[in-house]
Amino acid sequence: MMSTDCFALMGSMGWIGWLMPLAFMLLLGLGIAALAKYVFTSRRSQEDRS
Repeated sequence: MMSTDCFALMGSMGWIGWLMPLAFMLLLGLGIAALAKYVFTSRRSQEDRS
């Protein structure tokens, strides 16, 4: 889908059309940050044990 089509669809949906993609990107970013924190903290805790 072209970006103009996407913006037209978002505009026709009103405010929720703009809120849903922003909320999705926020949740995706938080998920990636949580995964990165888990990976780095679990790696550090394994080094502390040995």
